[in-house]
Formats: sequence, structure tokens, C-alpha cells
Amino acid sequence: MKTLLILAFLSIPSICLAGERPNIVFMLADDQGWSGLSVAMHPDVAGSKGDVFHTPNLERLAAQGMRFSAGYAPASVCSPTRISLQTGKSPATLHWTKAAPPESGHKLIEPRNVKSISANETTIGELLQKAGYATAHYGKWHINGGGPEKHGYDESDGDTGNENAFKFHDPNPVDIFGMAERAAAFMEKNSKAKKPFFIQLSWNALHASENANRATLAKYEERMKGENSKRIATAAITEDLDAGAGKVMEAIERLGLTGNTYVIYMSDNGSGGGKKVLAGGKGGVWEGGIRVPFIVRGPGVKANSWCHTRVVGYDLFPTFCEWAGINKTSLPKGLEGGSIASLLANDGRGEVKRSRDELVFHFPHYQGDAPHSAIFLGDLKLLHFYEDSHDELFDISQDIGERNDLAKQRPADTKKLRDRLEKYLASVDAQFPTPNPNFDPSKPDAPTKGNGDNGKKPKK
Repeated sequence: MKTLLILAFLSIPSICLAGERPNIVFMLADDQGWSGLSVAMHPDVAGSKGDVFHTPNLERLAAQGMRFSAGYAPASVCSPTRISLQTGKSPATLHWTKAAPPESGHKLIEPRNVKSISANETTIGELLQKAGYATAHYGKWHINGGGPEKHGYDESDGDTGNENAFKFHDPNPVDIFGMAERAAAFMEKNSKAKKPFFIQLSWNALHASENANRATLAKYEERMKGENSKRIATAAITEDLDAGAGKVMEAIERLGLTGNTYVIYMSDNGSGGGKKVLAGGKGGVWEGGIRVPFIVRGPGVKANSWCHTRVVGYDLFPTFCEWAGINKTSLPKGLEGGSIASLLANDGRGEVKRSRDELVFHFPHYQGDAPHSAIFLGDLKLLHFYEDSHDELFDISQDIGERNDLAKQRPADTKKLRDRLEKYLASVDAQFPTPNPNFDPSKPDAPTKGNGDNGKKPKK
């Protein structure tokens, strides 16, 4: 009987001991779309997983944790998402809404971006560091301001951008495995010191996909004969990235930290390409540009569970603080995210309590599409376009691909969401495009293109 009781106890998923603060490992992929894994991001949408990708380690993470079918990056491009994750505020509030240089030759002139995290901002690293956590940031920082160690991180790779990882090739493509090794060493050092830790791994992949390991590239060149080289390289670097994530997970298990460590995986923005279920891609706030893989495993999180509540990357700031036992009165003013801890502890059920009911995604720039913004309220999503001031309305619960514009059928809802969008943007002093006095509609545009996929909605 005693042996049976011991075996029964060992079969129960590990949970944190009372008063024990959990470790947090946050993995952020770059340019990985919602369907960019071999694990589905929605139980009822066949196209929510890729048909060529092989990501067994992330399949395992999903099987051990919770998938968020409606997980969103704060922005459709990288650095605005990254500063948002650090501060818990939206890119519109931070006045940093684009990563690539502005385009010229259009009807509107793009607004100015901040392009550097301010010393006045309180980062998640600073709060956790003050709360007694060991903190590390490895990989792509890309928000300037002196780098992670100026903003609350004990260890980092410095004030890095895209270019820093491009020099890494086989056997360490874009420093995937180097980052995993540094994270493992940091975990081991702090677990021995009995100190909780927070690590953000900002993978450079899927950038420099051509740097994928030679054996992985050869595998997909054989499997995907006839496909273009970029798509083949993307599939290869995706598998290499999965292997890196697997090494991080293996280190957590080897050190005996699984029962007291949250592991979060998401992407900094969506991406186009392939057989698309979602409209648009990087550089646009259609679903394809902002909806991303979002997986969480950890203490009290039910295995192989789902949450369909809409969450956004800057919700992680207050979530991490709640896990760390940081009092709400200590959180910085202007925080826009809401903790998702209760969703994780309650089998995905419940709501996220934020300062506002609506979620706004603001992209007043050109990058495949004209400047536009989006607002979610309940199941409705409105997109507003600044060149001609027109609106499009979608019921995302019924139309995830944004094919059926309801704006003319539901004018009252359209006006309601448009008014709330304008009110929100005014409240955060958001930046807007302005008329271009030199624009000549008789001449074709010759813009300096930004970095990213065409964000335009596909034809119906």
C-alpha cells in the first residue's frame, strides 16, 4: 500500500511548494507565423499548423501545457513588440510602431518612431531583479538604450540587433545552440544558489534562415523538391530552432526544475507565406500579421489544455509580476496588460482584466499595406485605413480569415468601434501619418520598401 501511495504521488504533476517563487523562461521566436509549427494553434482549424514544419519539442511543450488559440503579438513587426514586452505597454503608447525605415512616395508621410527604449521606462527585468530574481536576456535585444544590462538584466549578449547573429553558421545557426547553452549555465548557477531566475531567450531565428545546419537544409531540400529556396530554408531553420528550444527544456528537466518553472513560447509577429488561413502578414494588423503561436507550461497548468480567450504579449508583464509575488501597487503607471495567471490556473477559463476592454493594434506606416489600425471588442474586429478613412468590420469568431466585411451591414457596430479606436489613440497621444504635399497620384509609387512580407489582405 505504501508503495502504491508513493507511485500515485509521483504521477501527480509537480506544483510549486507554498511560498516558493517560480522560475520563468520566456522564449521569443522571430517572424514565426501562427501556423509556423507542426503543432496546431487551434483545435478546430486544420490550417493552424504548418504542413512542412517539424517541431517535436514544441509539440511536447504544447502537450505538457496550454495553447492559446488567440494569442497576439503586440505589433506586426519586431522591435515594437520587443519594447512592448519589456514595458507592458502598447506600441501606440510608446510611439514605436515600426522597425524598418519609412517608405517614401506615398499619399501619406509616416510618423516618427522613438527607436530607443527610454531610461524612464520600468522594464520587467528591473522589477523582477528588484524582487530578488536573477535575470538574463540572451539573443536579439533590438531596442537600443544601452542594452539589457542597462535595463534590469544581470547577464545578456549586449545591445544586439539582427546583424549580430548572422555570423553564426553550422553547427550553431544564428546562435541558437549558443543561446541555449548560456541559458542552461545561468539556470544551473542560480538553482545551486537557490535563487529564482527569469530568462528571456530572444531567438534570432527565423532570420538568416539560409544559415540553417547543413544536414537540416539537405533534409528539406529533399523533402520539398520544387519549392523556392527561401521556403525550404525557413522550414530548416524552424527545425533547428525547435532543437534549441528542446535543449533549454532538457536543461530544465536535468536540473530538476520542471515543477517550479514556467516556460512561455511565442513569436514577435506573424508572417505570410505558405497555405494561409489568416489574411495578411508581417507589417499589417490583419490576423496574419499579429496572431502568433502562444504556449505556456508550468506549475498548475493543465497538460494538453486550450485557452480561447484573447491574450496579447504585453499581458505577460503583469503575469510574471504576479508569479513573482510583486504587489500590484508596485507596478508602473500606464501598464496596459492584464495578468493571464488565472486563465492558466483555471483550465483556460475566464477573462483578462486590463485597464480597457478593447485591444488596439496601431500601424500608421507603409509596409505592404497602407497605414491602418485595428481594434478588438468582444468577437468584433474593426480595421481603419488612413489613406481614404474607410473601415472594415469582421466577426473573428466566425471569420478568422477576415474575408467577410460587415461594415455596411452593421453600421452601428462599425461606428461604435471606430469611436472607441479614436478615443483610445487620442488618450495615448498616438502618432499618425500626415498628408504628403508632394504626392503625385499620376506617378507610380517608388517607395523604399521596409523589411517584411506583403501585409495586404489576400483577394477573396
